[in-house]
Amino acid sequence: MNNVDNQGNASTPLSLREGSGVRLIDGKATATQIKAEIAEKVKKIVENGGKRPHLAAVLVGHDGGSETYVKNKVIACEQCGFQSTLIRYEADITEEELLACVDKLNKDEDVDGFIVQLPLPKHIDEQKIIEAIDYRKDVDGFHPINVGRMAIGLPCFISATPLGILTLLKHYQIETSGKKCVILGRSNIVGKPMAQLMMQKQFGDATVTVCHSHSKDLKKECLEADIIIAAIGKPNFVTADMVKEGAVVIDVGTTRVPDASRKSGFRLNGDVKFDEVAEKCSYITPVPGGVGPMTICSLMMNTLKAGEEDNA
Repeated sequence: MNNVDNQGNASTPLSLREGSGVRLIDGKATATQIKAEIAEKVKKIVENGGKRPHLAAVLVGHDGGSETYVKNKVIACEQCGFQSTLIRYEADITEEELLACVDKLNKDEDVDGFIVQLPLPKHIDEQKIIEAIDYRKDVDGFHPINVGRMAIGLPCFISATPLGILTLLKHYQIETSGKKCVILGRSNIVGKPMAQLMMQKQFGDATVTVCHSHSKDLKKECLEADIIIAAIGKPNFVTADMVKEGAVVIDVGTTRVPDASRKSGFRLNGDVKFDEVAEKCSYITPVPGGVGPMTICSLMMNTLKAGEEDNA
């Protein structure tokens, strides 16, 4: 199963040669710090008579990855001092019933933001559901209005994983302006918005190349990159011979790989062959514990933003 590293609760790989000069980008620690800052802001909002931010999540069916992700979102809401609501449906819910739920949440003045957890069952049109969400409550940042506003640099909700990556780059004071950034993958959730943000002056201000499964000279493109953002969904795809010395490597994709030694029966494997690539990097994110915790943290940042707008 390919998805974003959204658990962030397993041990962080630290098999780096001592004195190698590489810095591990610790998404878990960064997310913990940001959530504590959000909790302080929420405390002040409530003390000043404002409304506690309220995030709702709609979960359809019993997909294992989605169950874990939503569970972690509920925990994050508690850590941030938010009110949270989880609405569950069985996988046989009709599209009409789900649209009715979205409409109800759109109209609920107490709910600041909400998400419909993807993927949805095949009989439901995901895009139709996304477009039915009020873009002002679309804290996942998937609605076409938010995507369009992001593309031209207007205020909006930025989708959680790209926002998490931007936050990590800023937190670690990694220079992006004028740098060559190669993005592996062109999904609507990560690759495309990441490219838009990295090229925009107020965010990355970088020279951006997007590569995918049909790109020619992919290895050559990667070797020229100062920053590689891997979101291609193929375990160990990025190897040491694709990375130049001193590059920054952000590993977004995770794949559940069978592992009989784990209680869960699987381990999370990134798109980057960590042990060999890390030796060449100036900075690298681990899997898990890198981008994943920041994805959930970004959702909290967007929810706070929605709540602050409602309190304004």
